[in-house]
Amino acid sequence: MNRTRIRTRARLATAAAVTALLALTTTACSESDVDKAKDRAASATAKAGEAVSSATEAAASKMAEVKDGVDAKADVKVDGPTKSEDSRTTAKITATNATDKKADYTVSVNFRDKDGNLLDTAVLNITDVEAAQSKSGTARSNRSLDGTPKAEIGKALRH
Repeated sequence: MNRTRIRTRARLATAAAVTALLALTTTACSESDVDKAKDRAASATAKAGEAVSSATEAAASKMAEVKDGVDAKADVKVDGPTKSEDSRTTAKITATNATDKKADYTVSVNFRDKDGNLLDTAVLNITDVEAAQSKSGTARSNRSLDGTPKAEIGKALRH
């Protein structure tokens, strides 16, 4: 995961928290209300950043477990829009094996908001894809995501 993107996400979350705080201060009745709003905004910003960072680290760790993997990002695609299922965002991922023998695919899937900010990362294994065939699996976000995030392939390995 690109550290610049993580910083951008954190800055956007901070800006949103500051905007919310400023809106509250214009209508707040007391200093106590403002302090409570500050605490809630800071907590929300920290949790959002931690969740994305944790998911990114977990995905990178799972991808690193793959031994002798070959870059196969061109063989894998997101098939259709994302859906909400059990309060989690899901995306159908299809791997097409262009080789002459059976292969497994390990795929990291990034979920982004409409502005391109990273919301979550999940890892999907698609196993036993026959030679010259395609097989699909469902990537599922690690947590509930707001809005209608877009799924994209972060990295794909054939092994």
